[in-house]
Amino acid sequence: MQIDIWSDIVCPWCYLGKRRFEKALAEFDGRSEVQISHRSFQLDPTRARGQTSSRRTMLMSKYRLSEDQVRAMDQKMEQTAAADGLEYHLTETGQSGNTLDAHRLVHLAKDHGLEDTMLERLYKAYFTEQRSVFDVESLVGLAGEAGLDATEVREALESDRYVDAVKRDLEEARVLGVSGVPFFVIDGRYGISGAQAIDVFSRALTMAVQS
Repeated sequence: MQIDIWSDIVCPWCYLGKRRFEKALAEFDGRSEVQISHRSFQLDPTRARGQTSSRRTMLMSKYRLSEDQVRAMDQKMEQTAAADGLEYHLTETGQSGNTLDAHRLVHLAKDHGLEDTMLERLYKAYFTEQRSVFDVESLVGLAGEAGLDATEVREALESDRYVDAVKRDLEEARVLGVSGVPFFVIDGRYGISGAQAIDVFSRALTMAVQS
């Protein structure tokens, strides 16, 4: 069974959806036959690479919310994540930026069998540790912590390596009509949008096997 998961590194629901799906998969009898591929999606690909801005200011502008409303939204998200065993720190110091290079890093890690490890490290760095996932130096450090060679990572990020791979993921998402993430596709037949409850993922996995 092939499962493709489109997500963005700075999407809080994507990290949560990943964890909920993993819990469903852990209880699935056919889990040993499941192959997972993490696919790139960018919520804001128009941002200049390497430049960051306040995450809360971006949310206020995007959704036309007040600072108090965004603060309350962040607190609710932290509580929701905590209920699923994730530690989020969504504070006023949080930054947002272009995630192309972070996605390129996940593709590089995939070539070394470390795709999930790299993605998990990026999520934790951003949502728990409030580390940057936007600049080369920070990404090189995180990649090293995930088991990748720093020299290869730096060379990849300072070139255009894997840019086309990210673009292909984005184009396939467009063809599929994906407008938000996380988005899960099971065996190319069943699509699941959002960080659904664990039992929703469980039923989808069972249905895919039985059909």
